Parts: sequence; structure tokens; C-alpha cells
Amino acid sequence: MNMTHYMELLAVNQPWNLIIFMAIPVILAETLAITELYLLFTRKFDGAVYYLNRFAGIAVGIYFVGIIIYIMTNAVIPITKAGEWRTVIDVIAVGTYLIAGLPLIWIALQEMGLVNKALDQMGKLKIHAICVALFLVFGHIAMIAGMLDPSILGYKGAGAHQMSSGADSHEFCHPEEHEKMMKQHQKMMGNMPTNQMPMNGGQMPEQMKQNMPMNNQGHNH
Repeated sequence: MNMTHYMELLAVNQPWNLIIFMAIPVILAETLAITELYLLFTRKFDGAVYYLNRFAGIAVGIYFVGIIIYIMTNAVIPITKAGEWRTVIDVIAVGTYLIAGLPLIWIALQEMGLVNKALDQMGKLKIHAICVALFLVFGHIAMIAGMLDPSILGYKGAGAHQMSSGADSHEFCHPEEHEKMMKQHQKMMGNMPTNQMPMNGGQMPEQMKQNMPMNNQGHNH
């Protein structure tokens, strides 16, 4: 089965890539979402949950800035230049993963007082909820597309090419190679001691005949 670059990123360097690109951002985003619901229902903006919500919002936003920079410079740009995208499935998987981080970055900017300064506490909380919802939508699109096999849209991986080339190399056996094999066999038979020569009046057993290469007329390689 062929993998998208999204899934390949998570699969290699286990378990560190899975922790860095999936576990940490998802845990921070889920912490943000859960505390968001608590604040919407209780309207308590001075307790531990409120400060945990602010911490998670700032941390996940800054974290995604680093992820986006890393993936853009080490994956998106080199893959695009080399033309190695594994169909539109691959583009959707990586693209939506990066887009999912943008709403979380907006939350971090808001918590640091760089945007939405005129909004009251409830207005900022609503922006939080919208941004978390956008993250969940794009994040799940990335996961679904990332787990798809690109070959369903015609992608052929390097393994498939190697297998086909390996099979093709055995489809034809050159006559010169065949003649060389025959000479080596005749030389071996000529050097064999008498007591090891084939029996049955000089006729070779049927099993040996079957294992012998065929002549040029009966050559079926």
C-alpha cells in the first residue's frame, strides 16, 4: 500500500514524529476545546480553568507556527519543486493539516492582545469557539485524506516500478548467454569421472533433462 506524505511523516522516526506532529498539538487543541466549553457554560473568567484555557491557546498557536515553518521548508517546497506529490489526495492531506493550524495561531494572537482588542470577554470566547471548530474540521479532513491510498487515483510508488522492472528483466534470455551455459555444461560433463556419468546407456535421466536449459528452437524464456 502506498502512503501519502502526511502518513509517511507520522510513520517514520517512531514514536517521535507521531508525538511532535500529532500528539502534542492535538492534546493542546483538545485542552483548549474542553476548557472553552466549561467557560461558555460557567462564565467563570478568573479561575484555574480560565488560565489553563489561555495557556493552551497561546501554546498551541506558537507550536503550530513552528510546525508550519518546518513542514513548508522541509516538505512542501522540496516536494513541489521535484513534482513528487502523490496525486491530489496527498496535496489535500498536507494542505488541510497546515490550514488547520491557522485558526489556532489566531487564538494565540488574540490571547497575546495583538488582534480583536475591541472585543469583550464573551466576544473573544466566541472567536475561540469558531477557531477551535475550524481546527477540528480541517484536522479531520487531513486525517481522512492522509490515510487514503494515493494509488486509487493512479499513483504508482517506487516499489511498484521496481517490481515491474524486476519481472521484465526475466522475460528474455539472450541466445549468447544460452550458448555459454550449454558449453559450461558440456565441459562439466566431459570432466566428470566415468563412475559418475549418467546411466541408462549414456541417456540422461528424465529429471536431469527437465532441469537442462532448452535449445535455441525450444527456448521459452
